[in-house]
Amino acid sequence: MLDLIIAGANLPDGRRNIDIGIQNGRIAAIEPNLQAQAAEIIDALGRLVTPPFIDAHLHLDSALSLGQPRMNQSGTLLEGIALWGELKPGLTVEAIYERAKKLCFWSIARGTLGIRSHVDICDDRLLAVQALVKLREEMKPWLDIQLVAFPQDGYFRAANARENLERALAMGVDVIGGIPHFERTMEDGTLSVQALMRLAATRGLMVDMHCDESDDPLSRHIETLAAETIRHGMAGRVTGSHLTSMHSMDNYYVSKLIPLIAESGVAAIANPLINITLQGRHDTYPKRRGMTRVKELMAAGINVGFGHDCVMDPWYPLGSHDMLEVAAMGLHVAQLTGVEDFRACFAAVTENPARIMNLENYGLAPGCNADLVILQAEDSFEAIRLCAERLYVIRRGRVLAQSAPRQSQLHLPDGPATVDFTRAGLTDR
Repeated sequence: MLDLIIAGANLPDGRRNIDIGIQNGRIAAIEPNLQAQAAEIIDALGRLVTPPFIDAHLHLDSALSLGQPRMNQSGTLLEGIALWGELKPGLTVEAIYERAKKLCFWSIARGTLGIRSHVDICDDRLLAVQALVKLREEMKPWLDIQLVAFPQDGYFRAANARENLERALAMGVDVIGGIPHFERTMEDGTLSVQALMRLAATRGLMVDMHCDESDDPLSRHIETLAAETIRHGMAGRVTGSHLTSMHSMDNYYVSKLIPLIAESGVAAIANPLINITLQGRHDTYPKRRGMTRVKELMAAGINVGFGHDCVMDPWYPLGSHDMLEVAAMGLHVAQLTGVEDFRACFAAVTENPARIMNLENYGLAPGCNADLVILQAEDSFEAIRLCAERLYVIRRGRVLAQSAPRQSQLHLPDGPATVDFTRAGLTDR
């Protein structure tokens, strides 16, 4: 007797009408016409069932702080950084915790059950670290959170960043971060990457650096990050986030850089919503898109994830932490509209970031955690096209969230009709 069977599921790899058997919080079987009984059966009705969405680049400490202390009038990255600096003195552990917890509830409802959050450690009080370490532990039954020690104001540039980063690690932060392009000089940026990589290698920790979040084609700290990853033998444990300068680099240099990244095993995270909004602000026309070279990185075999980055904060006033919205924006900006491209974009908000975070037992195979989302869509193409409703969100075999199918009732002269926007389209009732 199984605990739960999800019957008639379509899977992201293209398999259709598959049954998923769940026992003791794990997937026990995945096969067509599963011959077993269960205490509960959910009929997927030919809808897409996927492992949960994963956001490997978010800022929980600033999430939902929009308008504090004022709105970002220019909408620029630099004004956002200045606003965050103005907000810091008035922060409290309780306020950060409550905003981040609310965002986590949004995440669960959207089927996002894994988050890597960067946490600013340049505030000497480390209020955000206190709040998010507490939240991480409390959310463990429902949501996996990794925390990155992020020297927002620069590892060398901020007076106490080095000491604070060590304190944050001692408090339980999981990953070492950096922001080399925000140091005072290119040389300082390079030195910060080298110092942080030495620290990570010594501690046995993963690394995720904001890297080259700039329109400057000469911002090339990803090159140093890749070289240091090879030097320290840290393939699979290092990530470069943003990498937007790559969109401005000449093709000759990139033809050398991408193979280096591939050789190093460094993963890449693009943040489509934020990159397309904040980059290219100094351009008139032609105007650069700003997002990194996603298609080329993927073609080289580099693990590419998409992140939401910001949700209603000084840098981005929009968002509801919907990773399908992120995938849709990434698809448009990177011009990933081929058949396999859709699947790649879906993977960029599911399995790819799960690998970046080294999440254990993630996936759709016997033995994996029974963490699943049933979507109002037939496949990943339709899921992205519709930003499909999350009908069920399941964690360890237990339903955490449930939503009614999204549809509209039309009142027409010749009778009522229902619109659900899936391939079923317009149907007479």
